[in-house]
Amino acid sequence: MAELREALRNNLVRPFDLVMLTRERIEETLEDAVSRGRMTAEDAQSLLSSLVERGRKQTNDVLSDLEELLGRGRDEIEGRTGEVRKRGTDAARKARDRATTAADPVLVQADRARRVVGVGASFPVTGYDDLTAAQIQDRLGTLNPAELRKVRDYERRNANRKTVLSAISEKLG
Repeated sequence: MAELREALRNNLVRPFDLVMLTRERIEETLEDAVSRGRMTAEDAQSLLSSLVERGRKQTNDVLSDLEELLGRGRDEIEGRTGEVRKRGTDAARKARDRATTAADPVLVQADRARRVVGVGASFPVTGYDDLTAAQIQDRLGTLNPAELRKVRDYERRNANRKTVLSAISEKLG
């Protein structure tokens, strides 16, 4: 917050010699000048209109500069964190892929044993939605025709991957 305050002070307030006056305060000052006879009411109204018009223009300029300043800050933050975020996402993906690849032979054996014994989930391939097409194709060889049809129907309703459907069709003959 202190950095933002300093950036505003250095990039907006000082260069424009910016001060804030409300319309109400300007009107009070002009009314005082009129009541003291230092200017006419018409001159006061003209001066007020001119000041308000210039103030609005300068306010719009300041807001544009502020938006630009905040945009640069956002771009800088995104630039600094974007690469870290990308590396973290890539590392997580690689770790998940390594874990899945390492666990795949064990899961194939567990699926086979589960089906032989007749326990567990009724779907033929454990963790199906988390597997790649290649991993699914590797598991198809252990399935009987009824299980292949169950996997085919599920695949059609969900991911509908041509490589998986083609491999199932090939197995079914």
